[in-house]
Amino acid sequence: MGQKIVCKNKKAFHEYHIDQRFEAGLVLTGSEVKSLRAGRANIKDGYAQVKNGELFLYNVHISPYSFATHVDSDPLRVRKLLLHRREIKKLIGKVQEKGIALIPLKIYFIGNGKAKVELGLARGKKLYDKRAALKEKQTNRDLQRELRGND
Repeated sequence: MGQKIVCKNKKAFHEYHIDQRFEAGLVLTGSEVKSLRAGRANIKDGYAQVKNGELFLYNVHISPYSFATHVDSDPLRVRKLLLHRREIKKLIGKVQEKGIALIPLKIYFIGNGKAKVELGLARGKKLYDKRAALKEKQTNRDLQRELRGND
């Protein structure tokens, strides 16, 4: 069973060190699911927070489905995430540490048609870390180019 990726947060890997990853279910309306299947979502500015023992996703834009019969969903509405209670308790302690954020990395569909979101425990990078990562990426790219050229 493969997964169909709807959207990825590529900027997250540049802006943050991802320490741990979690898979959570999404509570969506029918028109939001159809919009996700069409690939109309943006998670670039999204984040997750724990409130009253439940996990919620903020600032994730899922465009309204154009063929929906009733338009009632706000594209930026707060969406509930589904995780086991023990995982939420584990997250509560880690998110309260200074400099730790819970950000969405990608939204995808699994084999049985359920929408999932991959969350990452993220620690912000400093400017010099970003520069070092870009430099390493560039040297790896140059090395691969040289190796391909020698074949």
